[in-house]
Amino acid sequence: MFATLREDLRVVFDRDPAARSGFEVITCYPGFHALLFHRVAHRLWGWGLRWLARFLAHIGRFLTGIEIHPGATIGRRFFIDHGMGVVIGETAEIGDDCTLYHGVTLGGTSWNKGKRHPTLCNGVVVGAGAKILGPITMGAEAKIGSNAVVVRDVPAGCTAVGIPARIIQPGDGVVREHKAERLGFSAYAVGADTNDPMVKAIHGLIDHAAAQDQRIDALLAQIERLGGDAGDGKATADKFDPVYLARIVNGAPQDP
Repeated sequence: MFATLREDLRVVFDRDPAARSGFEVITCYPGFHALLFHRVAHRLWGWGLRWLARFLAHIGRFLTGIEIHPGATIGRRFFIDHGMGVVIGETAEIGDDCTLYHGVTLGGTSWNKGKRHPTLCNGVVVGAGAKILGPITMGAEAKIGSNAVVVRDVPAGCTAVGIPARIIQPGDGVVREHKAERLGFSAYAVGADTNDPMVKAIHGLIDHAAAQDQRIDALLAQIERLGGDAGDGKATADKFDPVYLARIVNGAPQDP
């Protein structure tokens, strides 16, 4: 018990640079307080003292603004940053080294008994305001973007963003970023996850150009394999005007 308490205290310093002292964390961090209440309430729940567990959880909610059902299972080194408005349902399962920010909901989508809340595997990070709904699984090291609404499984190491959330596989942005560098600007100078139609259009062009390059490279390889002259294989990126594209992304006025 005391070893777990020390871990819960130490993890605050690991993940919050604003933490200055153990006394400050113990007296001023609602996420730490809520976890203390839950550790005791969950123990009571396991002993069959259901009303007492719920009442203790209710007191914790009143004092911290964080609602954790005593039936929820929470692993080691769990951290709730800021915490206000966090809701964790009865059948939620949270692994080790997970982080939640304020406004997160681990909720259910059914009134039926049984497993109806999400499972977070080890190392999951959930951004502010995100809603993860139903008996779905967030794989190890997955990241959930702020305000995302997740209603399906997220594979390990992936990122979920948007409403409803879409899955971004690891490395999806590598090809785009490489292509953008060749065009002369950063693809991520503005957020790739934004709903701005202009940004979506630019990223669509970059993705299309990268796919075209791959097809051209494959054709050139076939020509050379058949003994033909493929020339210097100049990349299609040279046909783009990087200055023009950069001005579009940055919102600069266009020439008449």
